[in-house]
Amino acid sequence: MSFDEFDKRVSGFMARWGTLAVRISFGIIFIWFGILKPLGISSAAPLVIATVPWLPIFDGETWLSIIGWWEVAIGIAFLFRRTIRVAVALLALQMVGTFMPLIVLPEVTFQAGYFPYGPTLEGQYIIKNLMIISAALVVGGTVRGNKVDV
Repeated sequence: MSFDEFDKRVSGFMARWGTLAVRISFGIIFIWFGILKPLGISSAAPLVIATVPWLPIFDGETWLSIIGWWEVAIGIAFLFRRTIRVAVALLALQMVGTFMPLIVLPEVTFQAGYFPYGPTLEGQYIIKNLMIISAALVVGGTVRGNKVDV
């Protein structure tokens, strides 16, 4: 088998299964990490609770539960082709809140003296969501059967 034939097979495999793999990964991650919040066992809980005090309704624990169930809904919606639009919309709204600690808690999300280029582990955890947004754009781009080469 030539390199070109091998490359076409591998590329075809990735084109065929890549989007489904991303959707299933979204489902697993959002359901898993989301359900930890209302169960009270999320390692992200302190960050979430510290981010929401400025909101006019509910306390931090209530917001933690709401956000957790919201994430579960995102995960479930990504698992079904018919609800991808819902998943992307819920994800877009959730991501606004996800990036809030970078603004309201820079002392937690950036190393002292290294704002804005030296994120802490928490800051890296948040910034990596740029990849989640990018993957959601790819998945969302498939809802009308679009196949675009860039």
